[in-house]
Order: sequence, then structure tokens, then C-alpha cells
Amino acid sequence: MENSGIGKLFEGVDRWTVLIYALIVLIGFVSITSASYDDAGAALFSFSNFYMKQLVWMGGACVVAVVVLLIDASLYHKWAYLFYVIGLGMLVAALLFGREVNGAKAWFEFGSFRVQPVEFAKIATALALARVMSSSSFSIDRPGDLFKVGCVICLPLAVIVLQNDTGSGIVLVSLLFVLYREGLNKWLCIPVLFIGALFIFSFLLTPLTLLVLLILVCTLSEAMMNGLWRSRIVYLAALALGSLTLYFGMLLAAPGRLSLYGALLSVTLLSLLVVAVYAFRSNLRNIFITMGLFLAALLFVPTTDYIFNSILKEHQQNRILSFLGLKSDPLGTDYNVNQAKIAIGSGGWFGKGFLQGTQIRYGFVPEKHTDFIFCTVGEEWGFAGAMVLLSLFCLLIFRLMRMGERQEEPFGRIYCYCVAAFLLFHLLVNVGMTVGLMPVMGIPLPLVSYGGSSLIAFTIMLFIAVRLDASTRQFGFR
Repeated sequence: MENSGIGKLFEGVDRWTVLIYALIVLIGFVSITSASYDDAGAALFSFSNFYMKQLVWMGGACVVAVVVLLIDASLYHKWAYLFYVIGLGMLVAALLFGREVNGAKAWFEFGSFRVQPVEFAKIATALALARVMSSSSFSIDRPGDLFKVGCVICLPLAVIVLQNDTGSGIVLVSLLFVLYREGLNKWLCIPVLFIGALFIFSFLLTPLTLLVLLILVCTLSEAMMNGLWRSRIVYLAALALGSLTLYFGMLLAAPGRLSLYGALLSVTLLSLLVVAVYAFRSNLRNIFITMGLFLAALLFVPTTDYIFNSILKEHQQNRILSFLGLKSDPLGTDYNVNQAKIAIGSGGWFGKGFLQGTQIRYGFVPEKHTDFIFCTVGEEWGFAGAMVLLSLFCLLIFRLMRMGERQEEPFGRIYCYCVAAFLLFHLLVNVGMTVGLMPVMGIPLPLVSYGGSSLIAFTIMLFIAVRLDASTRQFGFR
């Protein structure tokens, strides 16, 4: 007897992934209900309540998931570039004609509903990236191909930054993980992480201390990677001598003695020249790479002031300074994070129970149904409930990576890893900012935070991966 239509629909589908998805969405609905329920407000089933609106979006997500599963898997590969152009066009349209919300001009408004195109642009970017990198002629070591990858990622990123929605744009940086998985040279990955670290440390350390730290880090990394300590004696000695001379000399120098500063700087530059000559004569190219990173860092650090003061908005500056402990504003910038910590901490091991969270119910935690939805889970279900939710997310990311590894073609593998990278980044940033380990960026918790755009977009993103995997398990990629 032939399989029924429903049976064919779910043939080859990773049911564990679908189950984990459903559980996370259900936890999100319960949390939104608890965070927004008001027994003295509108009627229980009124669509003015956030949880009733979310219920509508959940129904829409179910329909969308089925439609995605019905589409032939090969069409996602075929239409990837078309989706990318549409996604990029939506971002530009939002920038030009969209509605401004919380300082970001990144929304379309249709009556009482709002749509954020950036959520769908992530899907389009993932598909386009997978299409580019799955080409038979593609090589990640070829500069021209790497340039194409950079364009695919940076074009939507640039538009999102222009929309003043930097937090959403930063999510695309997580695709660096996918590039590394596909064989990107570590020397091209490290500078991106290095730039982020330099930006942070430029606020915490004096310029001289940062200079010494840069020299020592570059020196030790070069020596340890090659393991040839004896052949690096000149390298170590020259950089150490130059950095220590400059550092201690500036400590002893009286203010305004520029001639002494110039002399000390000359010693440091001379030490670098000695290293360059040594590397050239010994044919040690890695030393030149390390020195290139060092000199690039020296050029980047002075620009951090310009980036901080001219590009970032005042509220973004305050969030960074507060996160780094350089500014304290308990009733302003720090208020959200402080109240989030109180709410999560008050939940204890097993929480206060459904609708019993005092910090949530009485409005002490702002954005409790969106960006800070994790507080609701922590206060009402405690450490145990929070760990259940985090475990489900980890399982979902693991399933996506596993689906990627069993793909027969690069397109499916790369796309599955893109989805896993997006989910992981959202999870780390959202939970991290809730507990004070990350600066507040306004990034929702996927499938849990209130919002139709986010829920529908992540549902499409996830079920495309499920569809590609189902096609591979049934017939192989077509």
C-alpha cells in the first residue's frame, strides 16, 4: 500500500529536530504568556494581548513549515541568488521607506503588524553563501572567490548598519565560523577576533601597556606556533628590549619631554628592523605575518576613538562603557541588566512557578517578553528550567551540525552550518546580555522571544535545513 500524503511529506524528516523546535516554541509561548498576562487588563483571549498575537504567529509558522517541506529541495539551490536579491532589496526599501523603531529604521508596518526584513535577509544570505561556496570551481584559498564571499556577507551588513540596527548586523559576523569550517586559513580568521579584542582593550589599558601587550602576544604566538625557541632568540630579545625600554622609559620621563619619547620610540622601531632583517635572512615568513598583524594593530588602535565617538550612538557607547565597568548608571544604562540579574537570581533552583514571578509580573524588568524573555524562564522555572531551555538549544544546534555533516553536496552542508552559526550567536548574545556577560544589543532569543518576524524567519531557516536533510536521506541531493 502506498504511503499517504502526510507520510510522504515527513519521509526522511529528522523528527528529533522538529520535536526540539516544537518544545522551544512552546516554552516561548508559555514565557510570553507569563510575561504579558494582566488579570486586570484585557480579556483573556483578546488579541490585544501579546500571547494571543504570538499564538497567531505560531499558527502561521506551522503553515510555513509545511510549505517549506513541500518545496523541492533543489529549488533552494536554484533560487538562492534570487532570494538574496529580494532580501537585499527589502533591506534597502526598509532603509528608505521603513518605520523607525527604537532608533532603527528597519521595519515595515502593516496596520497593527510590523515586519523586520533583516530576519529574512539572514536566510537569503545563508542561501547565497551556500550557493557561492558550493560551486565546483570555488576555492576558499583563491582571493577572487574569497572576495565574492566577502561581498555576499558585507553588502547586507552595510545596509543593516546604515539602518542603525548594528546588533542585527553583527549576527552576520557569525558566518566566519562557517568559513573556518570550510577551510578558511586561520590567519584570515584571527585578525577579525583580534580587532574585537583590540577595540575592548583600548578602553581598559593605557596606550603604552597595550603596546607592550601587543608585542608580547605577537612574540609568544610566533614562537609557540613554530616551536623553534632557539631560532627565535633574536626575535624575542629584540622585541622584549624595545617594548620594555619604551614602557619603562615613558614611566620615568617627565611630561612634555618629547625628545626622550622620540628616542625611546626609535629604539622600538630599531628592534623591529632587527627582527625583519633576521626573518629575511632566515627565510621565516611567519615572522613577517606576525609583524604585519602587529603594525596593523598599531594603526587600528588610534581609530577606536573615532569609531566610538563618531559612529556609535550615545546609547551604544553607554552600553559598552557599562559592560566594561567604566561607567555606573544603576537607574539608566545598567537598569535593565541589574533587574534581569535580580529576576534570574530570585528564581533559585526550581523557580517561583507559572505567573508567580514578582520581578516579571510587576514590571521591574523592561522588554520582558522580547529581548529579556530569558529572565521570565529564570525567575519562574529557576536554574532547572533555564538549563532545560539551554539544553534544547544545544541539542538543536548539534542536530543542525549533524545534518550538515551527512549532506552529500556542499550546498546543504554549508547552509546547515550557517543556520547553526546564527542560532548559536543569538543564544550566546541574548543569554549573555541577560546575565551581564555581554553588552546589551537588542538581539532576540530565537523561537522564544515575542515577535512574528523572528519566529517565522527562524522557522523558514530551520525547516529549509530539515528539507535539505530529508532530501539527502531519501534520494541524495538532486
